Amino acid sequence: MAIEQSVSMATAKDSLFVAAADDAKASGRWTETVVAERAEVVLNRAVNAEYRHLVVRCGPVAASAVAGQFFQLLCPHPDGEQPFLRRPMSLYGADPAKGEVEFLYKVTGAGTRGLASLAAGDRLDMMGPLGKGFTLDPALRHIVAVGRGAGLATLAPLAKAARANGTAVTAIFSARRPDLMVSVDLFRSHGAEVITVTDSEGTSGPAHVERILRGLIAEARADAFFTCGSSRLMRVQQRLAAEFAIPGQVAMEQQMACGLGLCFCCVRDFHVGGEIVHRRVCWDGPVFDLMEALP
Repeated sequence: MAIEQSVSMATAKDSLFVAAADDAKASGRWTETVVAERAEVVLNRAVNAEYRHLVVRCGPVAASAVAGQFFQLLCPHPDGEQPFLRRPMSLYGADPAKGEVEFLYKVTGAGTRGLASLAAGDRLDMMGPLGKGFTLDPALRHIVAVGRGAGLATLAPLAKAARANGTAVTAIFSARRPDLMVSVDLFRSHGAEVITVTDSEGTSGPAHVERILRGLIAEARADAFFTCGSSRLMRVQQRLAAEFAIPGQVAMEQQMACGLGLCFCCVRDFHVGGEIVHRRVCWDGPVFDLMEALP
């Protein structure tokens, strides 16, 4: 077993260098796609009772991150606590012109408590951008983004990317209460229509969301689905995607350790070609074909 694991880890490590070598060969020079750096904190503030908005100034490689990618953050140590591993954090926004990246996070444990302690001018050790992000086909006229919880942060960069692509967006955002809803203003600022559903108002159930989606499909406003943050809503979209032949992509949430595909901590099952296959969320994703994902 130990030998098999060593071989698997060596193969994964080799794949990193093979991919980098292929990129270098194709371009004729070495091009960095992932960097580790000590970024400068620009902003770190609460946006509601649960989420905080973190903005850091970084180099051009990190600032070129695309929707769906993530970073591994080395969080500061809160008093009396010592988080050991880096924390994976999905991209909330990137601005190559300013040299900045943004994160939206919820304080849930030692790592994120450490993040919350950062102030403007502090340094944050981060590595990225990592993983495979969303792909926006230029032919898409109107897409639907469906998210809940932390998935609202992951989907956020899609709004800017879709606008640049000339693609209209309808976003369906789900949360426990209206005051915990995030990313709404951001999507609207990029011209998207936002529909909010909440547990407290009794509108977030799969049946109600399915009615909304069917209405968008009937109006020819659902050329593709993009989703993150809810297995129940993902299954609704999978059923509709199969019924109406609508393509889709899902950003999978998973616990990670290395973030580079070496430790196999984030392996999940996927349904591909009639078979169940195992894939690493950090390396093969975190964005996958909607119809291949399993809850």
